[in-house]
Amino acid sequence: MNRRWLLFSPLLLAFSAVLWSFDTAKTERTIPNNSFTKGEVLRYKVHYGLINAAEATVELSDEIHKVNDRPCYKATVTGKTTGSFDFFLRIRDTWRSYIDTTSILPQRFFQNIEENSFRKKEYMDFDHNKNLVQVETHRKQDPVKKGSFKTPDNIQDIVSGFYFLRTLNYDNRKVGEVIRVQGFFDDEVFNMDVTYKGKETVETKAGVIRAIRLVPKMPENKLFKGENAVSVYLSDDRNKIPVLFQAEMFVGSVKVDMYKYQGLRNRLNLVAKN
Repeated sequence: MNRRWLLFSPLLLAFSAVLWSFDTAKTERTIPNNSFTKGEVLRYKVHYGLINAAEATVELSDEIHKVNDRPCYKATVTGKTTGSFDFFLRIRDTWRSYIDTTSILPQRFFQNIEENSFRKKEYMDFDHNKNLVQVETHRKQDPVKKGSFKTPDNIQDIVSGFYFLRTLNYDNRKVGEVIRVQGFFDDEVFNMDVTYKGKETVETKAGVIRAIRLVPKMPENKLFKGENAVSVYLSDDRNKIPVLFQAEMFVGSVKVDMYKYQGLRNRLNLVAKN
């Protein structure tokens, strides 16, 4: 397992864990969205134990882009190591999705992974009418790999699924309710369950925030301590922005903490300090 997952896996796995699988209707779905719009930027500090190890940014471009003749949000997630971590584990990672503004489905996905000397670029083009994704992978000193993969209806990538999560209504969900999910990553369709754990108040570097807690069920692995090791906290307001990620690992704890935001569609509901 690449060491970069020690830092960014809570963020990415949480994003991938909230992908939602709808029914099998072939008509283009329409998803109401009152939670985000172009120009939104979210910034996070990644803490490995007590160490400030990395930073991450999640942002929507100021412009709407046309991909496959569909208007799309351009959503970009970047992560990089900082401080002493950058000396022995230099990470510069980018994940980008072009997300249909009507269906909140990915039309195109790109990732660029740079970890010390390791290099990988990958491009995905989605055809939701044919339930296919075309994948092209470039690795350092390896031949270009191309493939076509069958997908279920309304498949998400790891970035678009994060934005789709924010369109859902959690007000009437029961604590313990399980959300069935599907997504596409690393040439595979994967399934994962997410449990709604209710609402809590959490402290972040941006302030004290009322939040919705989600716990994705993690597959058995050598990284996370149990299937409920990751918690995702969304702001309990109309934005539903991820404000905090927490993960318990065999090598310690990782926290991804929002410290700055701009361009929110709605006012963030901060809790007043006594």
